Amino acid sequence: MAETTGSRPVGTRVAVLWCADWPVVAAGIGPSEPGAVLHANRVVASSEAARQVGVVRGVRRREAQARCPELIIAERDLAAEARSFEAVASALETLTPRLDIVQPGTALFSTRGPSRYFGGDKALADRVLAKVEAVLDGRTTCAVGIGDGIFTARLAARVRTPNPMIVEPGGSPEFLAPLSITLLDEPALTDVLWRLGVRTLGAYAGFEPSDVLGRFGRVGLVAHARACGLDDQLPDAIDPPEDMSRSIELDTPIERIDQAAFAARQLAISLHERLSQRGAACTRITIEAESEHGEQFARGWRHEGALSVAALTDRVRWQLDSWLQAGPAVRPTGGITRLVLSPDELIPAAGRQLGFWGGETEADLRAGRAVARLEALVGVENVAVAEWKGGREAADAVRLLPAGTVDLAGRGLGGGDERPWPGALPAPSPAQLFTDRVIEVIDADGAPVGVSGRGEATAAPAWIDLDGRRPRRVAAWAGPWLLEERWWDPESTRRRARFQVVDEDGQALLVYLEAGRWWLAGTY
Repeated sequence: MAETTGSRPVGTRVAVLWCADWPVVAAGIGPSEPGAVLHANRVVASSEAARQVGVVRGVRRREAQARCPELIIAERDLAAEARSFEAVASALETLTPRLDIVQPGTALFSTRGPSRYFGGDKALADRVLAKVEAVLDGRTTCAVGIGDGIFTARLAARVRTPNPMIVEPGGSPEFLAPLSITLLDEPALTDVLWRLGVRTLGAYAGFEPSDVLGRFGRVGLVAHARACGLDDQLPDAIDPPEDMSRSIELDTPIERIDQAAFAARQLAISLHERLSQRGAACTRITIEAESEHGEQFARGWRHEGALSVAALTDRVRWQLDSWLQAGPAVRPTGGITRLVLSPDELIPAAGRQLGFWGGETEADLRAGRAVARLEALVGVENVAVAEWKGGREAADAVRLLPAGTVDLAGRGLGGGDERPWPGALPAPSPAQLFTDRVIEVIDADGAPVGVSGRGEATAAPAWIDLDGRRPRRVAAWAGPWLLEERWWDPESTRRRARFQVVDEDGQALLVYLEAGRWWLAGTY
């Protein structure tokens, strides 16, 4: 419950630890190296060295490489980020028994008990920094913010000061007032407010809650509570009933992440169905595990919105992976035999309206259930969905991701970025791709076809020999399309000439010449 200072309500005192550039740290990129972590072909995090040359969040891969040719690129791996953050979370647990992870790299806890024990907020913040910096060993910088409520504490942690930023009790409105309205992280709401002339959190906090509720609904009311520094006092949050927790007993102790992922999916679906029956959704979940030797583990995860089945599954899978892959001091000495999910904070479920034209349909829901059944039959990691990534080569344009790691309900129907890739092959793309099949392309005189320095074929392809037994006549051909990438990096440079050929049987092939050898890239 909120305390009071004079006539002003004060939210629960919260400490937030923020580790800068955590995706970059988890990818193994050093603090002085120019590196970036990408998702869906855009930068989601970059090192300080990369930001100094303009590689910032949201930049596309090509633009990032143009700004920094020596840029180290890694694809985002949320499981690895959570696994790396487990050491930091374990260090924090020596200071507080109740810890919430918002996302890998950010954790929070209530300061009421720890501050009294260690002698105040300042002493607590100094201890948190000392513990975490010892674990990080210079891999990145971290900051601590303390304030009334999660929102205030998170923004305080982002303030770049040499010392921990501590917002005094009751001081949240003054601290938040001059900050930009865009920090609410509600794009649809903040766009409307910005066009109405509301540019700061203080201006939004000055509105009457009843007026905000009538105009913007629950989303606007929750955002208003944040702007006032009372984000932990959600207007319609309730404590969960005692029978809401879901558990699963595992006959065979699990010691591998693929087994853990399957169990996590089952438990997440069971909990979500139970919540749906009550018309509720949870924003905080406690994940508990027990090993075959009686060891017990527990960790809280918090989400700013409602946790979907995919979000629940991800967090359970990340946490189990973190425990199973942790160091000897933390890792269970045996397999996990019991899992428990306990929702700690419930809000009314907003529900989903199926669209008449476009949007989510009943067919989408049936497809989602079919994917869940397939995962139960063949395993979580063996059911994959395609994600558009983009690239100059057919093999680079699309990648496969485990369906259990993707929010299928939130995926669009489009084919990705429609902007062209310079140097990419014209449509259509090959139906089947190969990586290590050698082929011979020869001219009418039986000599291998080559490509000159001007990018022209030395002779017209007349025969192709794929299996070494029966050369086939070339009925038509096109090319070459030249490709040269990352010429500045000897280890990853790629220089090839690509051709499309059709043999006498009508089979269309994509072949390329690289380093004096012909390779079969795909068939149409």
